[in-house]
Amino acid sequence: MPAFVSDGPDIPENLLQVHEEGRVVFFCGAGISYPARLPDFRGLVKKLYSGLGVVPSAVQKAAIKSGQYDTAIGLLEGDIVGEREKVRKELARILTPDLAAPEATATHDALLSLARNRDGRMRLVTTNFDRLFQEVIDEKALTVESFKAPLLPVPKNRWDGLVYLHGLLPVSLTTGELDRLVVSSGDFGLAYLTERWAARFVSELFRNYTVCFVGYSINDPVLRYMMDALAADRLLGETPPVMYAFGSYSKGKEVQMANEWRAKNVTPVLYREYRKHAYLHGTLRVWAETYRDGVRGKEMIITQHATTPPLASSKSDFAVGRVLWALTDGLAAKYFADMNPVPPLEWLEPLAEMQFGHSDLVRFGVVPNSKVDKKLQFSVIRRPSPYTRAYWMSITDMGSRGSNWDDVMLQLARWLTRHLNDPKLILWLSRQGGQLHEQFTLLVRDRIEDLDKLESDSKQEELDEIRLNTPEAIPGPFMRTLWGLLLSGRLKSRAHDLDLYDWLRRFKQNGLTSILRMELREILTPRVTVREPFAWGEEAEESNGPEHIRELVDWELVLSCEYAHSTLQGEGKIPGWQDALPDLLQDFTVLLRDALDLKRELGGADDKNDLSYSDQPSISEHPQNKDYRDWTVLIDLARDAWLAIYKTRPAQARIAAEGWWQVQYPLFKRLFFFAAANSDLFSTRETLDWLLSDEQWWLWSVETQREMFRLLVSFGPKLNADELEELEGAILKGPPRDMFKADIEEDRWNRILDREMWLRLAKLKQADVVLSHAANAKLDELSQRYPEWSLSPDERDEFPVWMGEGDEWRKFVTSPRDHNELMEWLKQPSEDFWHEDDWRQRCRDDFYGASSALRDLAQRGEWPVKRWREALQVWAEESLLKESWQVIPEVLLTTPDNVVSELSHSLSWWLKAEAKVFEGREDLFFSLNCSLLDLDYEDDVDADDDPVFRAINHPVGHVAQALLDWWYRQDLKDKQGLIDEIKPIFTEMCDTRIEKFR
Repeated sequence: MPAFVSDGPDIPENLLQVHEEGRVVFFCGAGISYPARLPDFRGLVKKLYSGLGVVPSAVQKAAIKSGQYDTAIGLLEGDIVGEREKVRKELARILTPDLAAPEATATHDALLSLARNRDGRMRLVTTNFDRLFQEVIDEKALTVESFKAPLLPVPKNRWDGLVYLHGLLPVSLTTGELDRLVVSSGDFGLAYLTERWAARFVSELFRNYTVCFVGYSINDPVLRYMMDALAADRLLGETPPVMYAFGSYSKGKEVQMANEWRAKNVTPVLYREYRKHAYLHGTLRVWAETYRDGVRGKEMIITQHATTPPLASSKSDFAVGRVLWALTDGLAAKYFADMNPVPPLEWLEPLAEMQFGHSDLVRFGVVPNSKVDKKLQFSVIRRPSPYTRAYWMSITDMGSRGSNWDDVMLQLARWLTRHLNDPKLILWLSRQGGQLHEQFTLLVRDRIEDLDKLESDSKQEELDEIRLNTPEAIPGPFMRTLWGLLLSGRLKSRAHDLDLYDWLRRFKQNGLTSILRMELREILTPRVTVREPFAWGEEAEESNGPEHIRELVDWELVLSCEYAHSTLQGEGKIPGWQDALPDLLQDFTVLLRDALDLKRELGGADDKNDLSYSDQPSISEHPQNKDYRDWTVLIDLARDAWLAIYKTRPAQARIAAEGWWQVQYPLFKRLFFFAAANSDLFSTRETLDWLLSDEQWWLWSVETQREMFRLLVSFGPKLNADELEELEGAILKGPPRDMFKADIEEDRWNRILDREMWLRLAKLKQADVVLSHAANAKLDELSQRYPEWSLSPDERDEFPVWMGEGDEWRKFVTSPRDHNELMEWLKQPSEDFWHEDDWRQRCRDDFYGASSALRDLAQRGEWPVKRWREALQVWAEESLLKESWQVIPEVLLTTPDNVVSELSHSLSWWLKAEAKVFEGREDLFFSLNCSLLDLDYEDDVDADDDPVFRAINHPVGHVAQALLDWWYRQDLKDKQGLIDEIKPIFTEMCDTRIEKFR
């Protein structure tokens, strides 16, 4: 925990923990009495000489100058007639406190509260003689036993009281009482060296407790005597005790002062010198209030700080440190979880930051090893468990995962269930591995069921109250889908990274066994990965809610294993593989159905569309199948298994193909068309009926286009006259208008209609089908109208998209692999909506190849803006931030202003993402942000625009957020103001006279 008061000392969390356990003894010096206008040891000596009218001799001056104040008092007592009694009576007069002074006894009151443990025992030591502690005790009628030197208790478990180690000024001054005060060098000699009663007490105290010095200076003679006593113990083999000390430092001297304390084997708790140690007194008072109130004090901290997002994630931040400290208490964590309004999800970042180490284990109930583990790092919500909650080591178990939660973890999990409509929670859980703890799974399920019951029972008032206090509590339909995937274990995690190589090795050894078949099904099980969605900058618009899941998360269909295509490449040569395929057909079909069902859940597939033609352009083997997506290996496997079963068991092959047709996804229609085109299992009548089913949808759908054409070429010549007439009639009728977008211009629509009819008729004629007069006439008419149309010798016109050089219709071009060819290709980006390419994926999969081509073009003064825009959008993804920061900034600094203007949204978005993670070269970061601020932006503000939405999505808004995110990563201090690096920038941005900053 950094501090109890703003600008106060950072309290070590170990000190807080041992204090909570009742093992801290506060050792109080003269500094705690400053508010009552009492002097320190140095001031006391000066006032003694002045009050007694003694001018210090040369020897006495030397003692005072060297800080040997006990010696100076001893010399004074030896020079005055009446010796000790006069000096000590004057001392009593000087140490009469001003109880009318502000906060005169507030620090003493605080220390009395801090010194009483949870069992009610008081353990407090002071070397002061004044009666300020007694004033508080009497005023509040506290029951506190006082022990005065030399009659001291044994500082062990039974000790309960306040110890005046050097004596206490009596109410009625007597020679005997005054004589027992330890104030001169002779007194210290008796207490610590000759009679050693003080030394014995100190040694035993440090042996049994953690001592925290309060109100001492680094060179205080009292400290010197105690350190000498401890040094003597160390010579006898004693382990050095753990000690803390509050100490002040002047400007620029913090490090020096810290080193001086550590040289005495004391851990310093430093604060800046200000108004007679105001930060020390304020800290002790607030600490005491928090401790005195117990859980309520921690609840107060949570109330003060947890209702707003933290400014930084580090526990060194004032608010974050206090909240993290408070949350180590289970009851305080429950308060946090139930608080209204709910603490924002941004608190998850500091709760999850790995900022604790070996020394913090005790505060979480874990007994640490004696040997310090310097590599150990953990967070509040990911940490070691005490042995009572840890999962047992065993050879077998009943399937439990992870350790049992403590109260803190349970309450923080409950807090998370109040954010079920926030996609950031799903993304965070996915990044942590995606495997939910069984208790969290139950909590989420129960929470959703409770919300469903409220809705089904029409408890509108309760639902409105929930929405008021927890805006993201009730998951919408899309978020329910994502939670369903997560709760069912369908999100990809490290636990699902199964080894297909090892399976193949065992298959080669043993052949296909039932166990291996089931294992293969697990290895090839479809999963989903999610990541941050891309905010499109220029295209970003305000909406009432997400229309697609991809607005919440970007998702991708994957398998439980990695690199399935390359692993199974050449599997046909593996002995026994072909024989095993027929037995695996049903498994592959079920897995493929599961994959498309997952796509349907995520809005990526329905009965008429599944975009499988994009991921796998051809069911049959073809160079267009680039194997970019691992899940498409299931298509290859299902195809190969069907071909294998067709050779040996054709009747079963027919049943399997008919089963494919019954599955309501275009991919399975494609598989059926492939089977029909590559076998003699179906009559032309049956095949035609299937082709023209659903009002001829599959004859025209781009989803089945490739396989439909292969089927036309295969069975067209076999059609009888009636069947051919029926097919021609369907073609001449043309595709349904509702298959295409409603806003297509009439000329474009007519051209599409002509093209689709011409292509099908031309394919039939090329297959030596004798067309009817009407069909021939239509084909001739279209050929004359569009003389540039001709059939492609490589069948590229059968594909909805073509990767490579294509025609004017639908083109999917792959970027060249050669560096020089790639540079030339980048210079000529197509703006045609119908032309697509793999540049985005290339930027993701081959960062160095893509970035080096753009860099070399930039060195020539060539800036393909569209390509740069797409690249920056991809490189803003979390996995590419570190790589792109090493290469891109220097290139972008040379960007011409007009290009920076065109790239402003993408560049500012990339910088905003980099701000949270980049390391080094901060000058480049600031230069790039400033270049964006220097631009003149057109004022295209619509009167209906939301100003907040417009600001956060404007490049200037991105820059502001980027600078703030970078600043939050620094060592923030309360009231420090903006640091020099960003202060002039924000000063300019706050100038409302500049239009772009309004």
